[in-house]
Amino acid sequence: MSASAQPAAAARIAPAEVALLASVFVVAACGLVYELAAGALASYLLGDSVLQFSTIIGSYLFAMGIGSWLSRFVERQLIAQFLRIELLVGLVGGLMPAALFIAHSLLPASALLPFRVLLYGLVLLVGTLVGLEIPLVMRILKRHFSQRYALRDLVSQVLTFDYLGALVVALAFPLLFVPQLGLVRTGLFFGLLNTAVAVWALWLFRGELRRLRAHAAACVAVAGVLLLAWAQADRISTWAEDRFYGDSVVLRSSSAYQRIVVTSSAAGVRLFLNGNLQFHSRDEYRYHEALVHPAMAAHGAPRRVLVLGGGDGLAVREVLKYPTVQQVTLVELDPQVTRLFAQQPLLRALNADALHSPRLRIVNTDAFGWLDQSREVFDVIVVDFPDPTNFSLGKLYTTSFYQLVDQHLAADGYAVVQTTSPLVARRSFWTVAATIEVTGLATTPYHAHVPSFGEWGFIIASHRPWRQPQALPAGLRFLTLEGLPALMQFPPDMARLPAEPNRLSNQLLVHTFEEEWGRVHQP
Repeated sequence: MSASAQPAAAARIAPAEVALLASVFVVAACGLVYELAAGALASYLLGDSVLQFSTIIGSYLFAMGIGSWLSRFVERQLIAQFLRIELLVGLVGGLMPAALFIAHSLLPASALLPFRVLLYGLVLLVGTLVGLEIPLVMRILKRHFSQRYALRDLVSQVLTFDYLGALVVALAFPLLFVPQLGLVRTGLFFGLLNTAVAVWALWLFRGELRRLRAHAAACVAVAGVLLLAWAQADRISTWAEDRFYGDSVVLRSSSAYQRIVVTSSAAGVRLFLNGNLQFHSRDEYRYHEALVHPAMAAHGAPRRVLVLGGGDGLAVREVLKYPTVQQVTLVELDPQVTRLFAQQPLLRALNADALHSPRLRIVNTDAFGWLDQSREVFDVIVVDFPDPTNFSLGKLYTTSFYQLVDQHLAADGYAVVQTTSPLVARRSFWTVAATIEVTGLATTPYHAHVPSFGEWGFIIASHRPWRQPQALPAGLRFLTLEGLPALMQFPPDMARLPAEPNRLSNQLLVHTFEEEWGRVHQP
């Protein structure tokens, strides 16, 4: 070939080269999405997000290693094999979220083992297939463009596009895809991207492929299945969640932080975050009256109140019953929660439009970081976080967090913390008490019976001893002045146990909580 012909040849092969490198970018993005989707689903359906993500990621990476090792045995028809693998990844990975939702809804609540087998089986299968992809792309590039690439340049190019794809999707998955599409459609979208890569490769290398029509038919079939599932995605999610929650789901939403589901039936309205019940309208007044009023009424005339968590506005509703309150600051991580409870008529009725009060200021941010930056001081601080089911929540039950609470609490103020069940999770409850006491605050533990949850615990923290209030707001349905002393009494099966404080460096509360509540959920 003459020198003048070489550039022309290079120009002819440039599109295929670019296409393969672009495929690496897409393949990496799709592979990471399937990994993230499996981890998110496992945390939604099984709880303990740290454990689920850790085991899912570990299993997925292990499977990718197996796939990379198996690629050495693929010696012939590399492009045809790459096409088949892309279609399999797109089909299995794309349908995985929908399949897991359906399986979880069909299996009995006690049948965790079969669900875990399916979950990890799919993760291992998809991870193995994804592990096959990159080595095959590298070998195809080397075979077709060997005149351009030394081995080190080839590895550098491929891994650069691989890592770029992973970065883009790692940012877009929680911020764009899950909030806008939901997990089911996110999986299907990236399954269709894998299929598009296969179609692209089919077109670029059509001259080298045997059985071209069979490959084209396979692409059409996989795309058809994924598009059909896309069209039925809402039905799949609705059917699965209706079966899982029992009641009719009237509101469902995915935010960057969690899956939000509201159900309604003749018995009342329930809120679930990541599958965990947060309140039932038939008895939430017991919980929120017990949470708010022993501290608020004991203060006497609170003016500035801080509510951490509680984006549903139900604790704020109780706080606003005090005419002395001039400003309430609500710090809630998830803006989707406060938005829903401020806009949806059914939910606004529950919180009595508390989130529209002119006395309320809403701050959507992480409570730990906000306390660390703010210099405001409050008469009453209401801490209404979800239970410490994982390390991201567990940090909000540590000595470091309660030291920040102490810094923002007025000398004559009271803070109150919801503190799980002292009956079911007795050691967890007293661990929180020990953790607060290490910061130098005095504690007043108490409990109340909430039928949807059973015996539930709270702890008042203060610089001065708690005192019995002289009055409570009118119209309360549960608390009375005469009944308050009984809430402070703990029978032998809930009495105090020795417990170590929970620190950021050990997060022992998360392990204790998981162990105690795990015994309840065992079949």
